[in-house]
Amino acid sequence: MKYKLILLLVLLNSLLLRAQPVYKTDVLIIGGGASGTMAGIQSARLGVNTVIVEATNWLGGMLTAAGVSAIDGNHRMPSGLWGEFRQHLYDHYGGPDSVETGWVSNTLFEPHVGNQLLQKMAAAEKALQVWFNTQWLSVKREQQQWTVTVTQGKKQRIISARILIDATELGDVLAAAGAGYRIGMDSRFDTREEQAPEKANDIIQDLTYVAVLKDYGAKADKTIPKPAGYDASVFGCSCDVSDPASFDSPQNNCFRMMQYGRLPRNKYMINWPKCGNDYYVNLIEKSPAEREQALKEAKLHTLRFVYYLQTALGYKHLGLADDEFATADKLPMIPYHRESRRVKGLVTFTLPHVATPYETPMPLYRTGIAVGDYTIDHHHLKNPSAPAIDFVKIKVPSYNVPMGSLIPQGVDGLIVAEKSISVSNIVNGATRLQPVVMQLGQAAGVMAALCVQQQVQPAQLKVRDVQTALLKAKGYIMPFIDVPATDPHFSIIQKIGAAGLLKGTGVPYMWANQTWFYPEQPIPAYELVQALRLYYPSLKNYWSASGALCTVPEFVKIIKQAGMVISEQQAVNDLKSAGIQPAGLSDHLSRRAIAVLLDKYLHPFEKPVKISGDLK
Repeated sequence: MKYKLILLLVLLNSLLLRAQPVYKTDVLIIGGGASGTMAGIQSARLGVNTVIVEATNWLGGMLTAAGVSAIDGNHRMPSGLWGEFRQHLYDHYGGPDSVETGWVSNTLFEPHVGNQLLQKMAAAEKALQVWFNTQWLSVKREQQQWTVTVTQGKKQRIISARILIDATELGDVLAAAGAGYRIGMDSRFDTREEQAPEKANDIIQDLTYVAVLKDYGAKADKTIPKPAGYDASVFGCSCDVSDPASFDSPQNNCFRMMQYGRLPRNKYMINWPKCGNDYYVNLIEKSPAEREQALKEAKLHTLRFVYYLQTALGYKHLGLADDEFATADKLPMIPYHRESRRVKGLVTFTLPHVATPYETPMPLYRTGIAVGDYTIDHHHLKNPSAPAIDFVKIKVPSYNVPMGSLIPQGVDGLIVAEKSISVSNIVNGATRLQPVVMQLGQAAGVMAALCVQQQVQPAQLKVRDVQTALLKAKGYIMPFIDVPATDPHFSIIQKIGAAGLLKGTGVPYMWANQTWFYPEQPIPAYELVQALRLYYPSLKNYWSASGALCTVPEFVKIIKQAGMVISEQQAVNDLKSAGIQPAGLSDHLSRRAIAVLLDKYLHPFEKPVKISGDLK
């Protein structure tokens, strides 16, 4: 009788769920973190009805709810919505100098301010809804639609969406949707990365439960109760500042350590790796209850470090900020996850693609949808089982992320963002940083909107359509540091770079790697001919003196061989119209001038490319 009663209740509950009205939207984003928020804003700006489901009552994820409010990288490449968000920070605090408060970053801010600004950006989009305090329970794909069950408090709701974006912190949705994925370090034999270990393992990066401290005045004593298990020796080397970015590497400099994440308005972000509050636990595949239990120890570890700062180092006037996180312990709502599942995508972005983008068999750089310049940074100090590999010493230039890394194999209607894209474990150490993740979200939003508008699956999207939409939104698809979005020829140079006709020069540089386009440099005619042969086989037999720099007459001859006939004077006039002076017949043409002329006459960017970067 008891069994029958339980069965009856289950059936009744199932019938009630089926009877519930289904909320329909075009795009559903699960996770309102750094990428999810940007995906929602961008999708809505393209006129597509979009819903973000977020478990907390904040937007921004690691930027805000995790307290990591110090932007790593992309200071000179403020691409798209990342640049827009930064401008809002400048406006709020009073300019760039007002947010250069700590030495780890050029842009630091209070987490609650970041949340407020992101919510304001989201609220401005009429086609975007954000469902706060909402947990997703299940996802199911049927009849070309996603059916997602969510819960708001004790109430369950059903959402139907054409396109689903996984913007969760750990890639939980892609796993539930049936997509393949990897966790931990790859084998060098699988990724062809000589710096990877021989055997794959499940070791991920340390996570951090950040703390934000506030200066309550010199006479204040904000010392927290002594946390259970406190051992001062655990944090004994935390003042051993030896970060390469500091240049002078002072020893035992506790003051400098505290300035690492100093925020505006006398607050301090405590996110310190060396003998600090990094903590190792791999909770990716644990249940929600197991995760919660594991994170209790991570929180406790952070509180022990705070107590050490207040007692052993004497910073008792710095207490947990009472105006940041509305939590009982005043710690952030979520931890800072540096690593998650990594989906098995249509392409996998590995170290060779970052280090030598123009030399790999698959020219993925032609499919770029986001750019980054931060070095490959891994945190493994809290896990003695991790291989002793110093990934920071891997020298790479700035890079762009290929579109295919956001599209899973074998699952229609799904786009993956945040830190769960298809990259190797090593490369994740660079693509995980905030501005890159924000751009990945913006790209995901473009892709989702175009899927709806064109009635296609993500794998069927045209690379150039996505890139064109990003360029219109001031997004970077090529990491050229010396041609900013304010440049009058920014979009043209980005297109010619993505076509592979005029390549950039990569330079590993400290914590802000670079790729230079050198727009004002002249170009040898033979170099231009070599680049164009890929698109125009008719140039196979065209000969040009190897040392001769390209002039207008030479350019006219070259493109005539490619099938386009123009006069020399026409080329000169078009350059003048584009604001490029001088433009005489005998002048050596700059790379900028060549880019403008190629875009006008040959339109190489309009020639379609495959998701691999190869020409169709």
